[in-house]
Amino acid sequence: MADVHDSKTRSFNMSRIRATDTKPEIIVRKFLFSNGFRYKLHDKALPGRPDIVLPKYRTVVLVHGCFWHGHEKCPFFVVPKTRRDWWLRKIESNKVRDRKNNEELSNRGLKVLAIFECQLRPRERHETLSALLHSLKAIT
Repeated sequence: MADVHDSKTRSFNMSRIRATDTKPEIIVRKFLFSNGFRYKLHDKALPGRPDIVLPKYRTVVLVHGCFWHGHEKCPFFVVPKTRRDWWLRKIESNKVRDRKNNEELSNRGLKVLAIFECQLRPRERHETLSALLHSLKAIT
């Protein structure tokens, strides 16, 4: 099946995808800040440059895109019909890298919390953020 966009349009669309300061990440950051948590962003000294680092709590929060991180059984994770094998390899390599980074972070004594973008949709957001808050308060 051919792509619905020409290569120039597809290239432009892909170039608009952000790695940092995504909407789901900002939702989590605003929630944490409004609940009194202070954090660092994208700490280059840590494996994988975690999205949010809470040094006081020795915790990192990763905000994953469902597509890019291959969120299993998620309706928002759909493998493209074009270049399917390439995308499957790409997403699998992302998952392998995630596991390696999580292990390295844990070995450094950091607690790793991951949130997928589908968990921040309006229906699930309150439950997800409440669980995050509960996890962080349990650490203190």
